[in-house]
Amino acid sequence: MADLRMSLAGIEAPNPFWLASAPPTNTGYQVQRAFEAGWGGAVWKTLGDPIINTSSRFAAVHFGGRRVAGFNNIELITDRPLEVNLKEIYETKKRFPKHALVVSLMVEPKREKWHEIVKRVEAIGVDGLELNFGCPHGMAERGMGSASGQQPDLVEMQTYWVKEVAATPVIVKLTPNITDITVMARHAVLGGADAISLINTINSLAGVNLATWHTIPHVAGKGAHGGYCGPAVKPIALSMVAECAKDPAVGVPISGIGGVSSWQDAAEFMLMGASGVQVCTAAMHHGFRIVEEMIDGLTHYLDDKGLSSVQELVGRSVEKYSKWGDLDLSYRVVARINEDTCINCNKCHIACEDTSHQCIDMLNAEDGTPFLKVREEDCVGCNLCSIVCPVEGAIEMVEVESGLSPMTWNEREAALSKLNATSFEAG
Repeated sequence: MADLRMSLAGIEAPNPFWLASAPPTNTGYQVQRAFEAGWGGAVWKTLGDPIINTSSRFAAVHFGGRRVAGFNNIELITDRPLEVNLKEIYETKKRFPKHALVVSLMVEPKREKWHEIVKRVEAIGVDGLELNFGCPHGMAERGMGSASGQQPDLVEMQTYWVKEVAATPVIVKLTPNITDITVMARHAVLGGADAISLINTINSLAGVNLATWHTIPHVAGKGAHGGYCGPAVKPIALSMVAECAKDPAVGVPISGIGGVSSWQDAAEFMLMGASGVQVCTAAMHHGFRIVEEMIDGLTHYLDDKGLSSVQELVGRSVEKYSKWGDLDLSYRVVARINEDTCINCNKCHIACEDTSHQCIDMLNAEDGTPFLKVREEDCVGCNLCSIVCPVEGAIEMVEVESGLSPMTWNEREAALSKLNATSFEAG
């Protein structure tokens, strides 16, 4: 069986599945239950000056019959005293010495505040620290969370302050509420970060109640923007992880966060450069024992791929992720419909006819039986028909010869520029 042990900047864990800093890691009772269930690590819910959380703080987006496709919250950091948290962290680490126990921290952007909390937390024995520069609501209005995480100088400076006194690895958690995630990642590294974790939640409003006109959720009739997470944010998170993984100026280990709900999701994040993943929404939706399926699934997958360790999976797809200008414009695929499995629902025809390239014809066989056929010479290989088709495998996207030499947009532009320069000189 494949070895699932992983290491993030020297923080060892029995497997790459960690709980993220969130409601599931709010107490020692919860984290210990999680470790008993099989989670390899946990990031303790963010410590700082205790606050008062609101009543009515979660909301979800349900879509297409699926519960919790997206999850929204307006909850803040821990509302329990620091001393209570420290006591439970100490007890948890003592009971589970081989599990990764990282503590999330957030304080005002003041050097003495960071020094004080780092020293107090490390004194009880933890494996690492995660600096929360990502929370987009509540704390941001106080100059913390994403308010700090959106300013490169503050990310770098606060990381540096922590590294001045920290004896354990420092992970910087990045906000996705930014134009270029790599800018913040680079500044975290300049400040001395040993690793980065991403993404934190995305600014969001879950909805509006059409009967009462209240926001969802609302607190006594008033609402506020919250943080969005869950399966719906996975594509955004995966892209940002990949951007950081392929940036040579970042170059530190990555903990992937954002919509991880299965072993397949975790494998994708690791292929795109994450050393391991953190999970929140899936655990809140299904409970801690969901990790059992994740461990079994990933183990079998690695065995099927002939990999002896999960570490061998990390970053294997990063080189395949490039800029649009480096894509081969001569590459061609076309859609082919399998008449044996097609149910003639016509969704592909409607989608292509109304919103794509009008290349799927509705025809009748000699016996009058209707069937659909793609005019391959007009098909641009956009994939839309295969996406809307309700029958798996009924439409296959097939690679075909284009008759053209490989050519990227960048190569095309360079060739045109050279041709224009030659023409100018000749003229």
